[in-house]
Amino acid sequence: MRKLNFIFIILLVVGLVACSKDKENNQEVEEAEIEPPEQIEEEVEYNVFPFTGIETTDDVSHRAIAVMVSNQKQARPQSGVSKADIVFEMLTEGNITRYMAIFHSTPPEVVGPVRSAREYFFTLADSYDALYFYSGAANFVNDMISERGIEHFQGDLYSGNGPLFIREDFRVTPHNLYLQFGEVYEAAQEKGYDIEAIYEPLEFLDQDAEINGEDANYAKIDYYGGTPVVEFKYDETTEKYTQYMDQEQTIELDTDVPIQIDNVFIVETYHEVIDEQKRRYIDIESGGKGYLLQRGKVQYVDWENRDGRIIPVKDGAVVPFVPGQTWISFVQTEPEPGVVEQVMIGNE
Repeated sequence: MRKLNFIFIILLVVGLVACSKDKENNQEVEEAEIEPPEQIEEEVEYNVFPFTGIETTDDVSHRAIAVMVSNQKQARPQSGVSKADIVFEMLTEGNITRYMAIFHSTPPEVVGPVRSAREYFFTLADSYDALYFYSGAANFVNDMISERGIEHFQGDLYSGNGPLFIREDFRVTPHNLYLQFGEVYEAAQEKGYDIEAIYEPLEFLDQDAEINGEDANYAKIDYYGGTPVVEFKYDETTEKYTQYMDQEQTIELDTDVPIQIDNVFIVETYHEVIDEQKRRYIDIESGGKGYLLQRGKVQYVDWENRDGRIIPVKDGAVVPFVPGQTWISFVQTEPEPGVVEQVMIGNE
């Protein structure tokens, strides 16, 4: 009997030990199960705005918009130009320059005053695959736009009461027509135009890359020996060039925000007056001499039209832009009589 009791006690102890171990194992399993899972970082997919080279998490497949903007004195200060990816400045009649602003990365609310078309402008707009917005043109220019299939909007055919174009009462016609940018894609869809496009990006430097060239914190374009005079002054704090027109800083109408530019690209090309109204032919195809200002430096380069885009080139290789906004000024290969230096670059 004692022997049986002894065996029973041993079996009981073994059972209790086994139960204890099972309990410990179960507890370890439970503890393991309630441990928080490892945090897995989501990979963020970045896109690049094709005309500024700036990274973004936004979609970049929308169509670019090109708008003709007046630069006559009665139209200054303008609206929306500070948000353009690229601005082309070119002579129209006499000593008047005009802008074509291409928007893609940063949509403005309003752009204007919107003015008339010229062949060299709408050809560039089409080359950059942008929808073209203008107001008014000579009949033969309108005919060319239609015959070449340029996808466009002609502001003077609208009432000016919105929603796409409005006429403001603080300026007089023709300097008071403005494009309401928030309406452009809906209007384009209604006309059957594509509102999406995939663009091959321009070539850009890495953000921290060193700039080659000579020191140049100042550039001046004197088209006619007195007016218009365009100046670009370098701001070391922003590493951008601020524009001045006839000695007045170029700013936004509603906000007083100055026009600040990362790449100032001045290109020389052939100009010719073609009619009694002093309209011009401007060669945007053949290439020539150029000046590229970036971060307080100037590089003496050539310009080429490559696949419709105006590109700085040196020894046959593309000179990359600094990420950001670009201003391309076309000047005459042969300056007007009496203009000793049409382009002056150096340090103030």
